[in-house]
Amino acid sequence: MNLLHEVKVTRVQNAAAVGTTTLTSSAVDMANWDGVMFVLAFGAITDGTPAVKARQGQLSNMSDAADLAGTLTAGAITDDTKLLALDIYRPLERYVDAQIVRGGATGAVVDGMIAIQYRGRVKPPVQDATVAASEAHTSPVEGTA
Repeated sequence: MNLLHEVKVTRVQNAAAVGTTTLTSSAVDMANWDGVMFVLAFGAITDGTPAVKARQGQLSNMSDAADLAGTLTAGAITDDTKLLALDIYRPLERYVDAQIVRGGATGAVVDGMIAIQYRGRVKPPVQDATVAASEAHTSPVEGTA
């Protein structure tokens, strides 16, 4: 079975220029899903220790959001152009988002962040509107792509 038939991919944070402000992703609706993995891509890290943490809430606008204990996942100042991954399995509330914490005097460039929801109860999932195109192939033969 192709992974694309098992997961939903959503871009939840666009690229952001170097800075120190905390960025908050779009909320992910966990109805009919067991887990979500946030994958954060950094560009240049000019200062500080970049990190990502998860929050949950019952409201889709996340006005009631609270941090999830122990989820702060930190990189290092030497982690230019690397990824941070944070996986939340069976959150206790319906909506989950991620916050990108950029510290120091100048901070870090964010290339973007995606959320990959998995263990869905409805298959195949409909991919989010942030996905321009998707295809899954099983045992394709060689030839012109």
